[in-house]
Amino acid sequence: MSKAEQTRQFIIEKSAPIFNVKGYDNTSLSDIQKATKLTKGAIYGNFSDKNELAIAAYEHSSSVVFEAISNRVKNTASAKEALLAYPNYYVQNWQLVFQKGGCPLMNAAVEADDHLHFMRDIVRKSIMRFIQSLQDVIEQGQAKKEFYAKISAAEYAAMIFSLMEGTIMLAKLMNDTKYFQIVADRIKNIVEQELMR
Repeated sequence: MSKAEQTRQFIIEKSAPIFNVKGYDNTSLSDIQKATKLTKGAIYGNFSDKNELAIAAYEHSSSVVFEAISNRVKNTASAKEALLAYPNYYVQNWQLVFQKGGCPLMNAAVEADDHLHFMRDIVRKSIMRFIQSLQDVIEQGQAKKEFYAKISAAEYAAMIFSLMEGTIMLAKLMNDTKYFQIVADRIKNIVEQELMR
């Protein structure tokens, strides 16, 4: 990376957790300056406006989560293990999730749906990326005859994603991590009782 690219990436990485914790509207330029120790000119020399930085920060945050889960999925031996790697990531990493303000996808989805319309399409695409990755795992399990062929991979992928996102919200709001294990166990039951041959 060039020095300019390194600076841009530095700003994104420092501002991403601030946007996720405080929200996109409530994050100010002074928050970004404080975190980066850069001037307003240096920040806006790399981004045309706050919206461009917000999008880049969101894309970074969602990609970090996606890659962390994808790496776990790659190290599994079966479709069942691959599907369970998703809820188990949150069971094992809830502290990190809480420290970073919760799930960036859900946080951004709420703001994008309510009023930050410039982010709506980007958030939708990233959510579809997650759901598609779950669908791919289910379809691979069907192709290997580990899962029933008759089930709808798309429907189960959407359901598993929704269960997990709702759990992140509930666990964080209630400040109780038991919900992660409850839903991980429920997803395991769904996989074993409804998907597996």
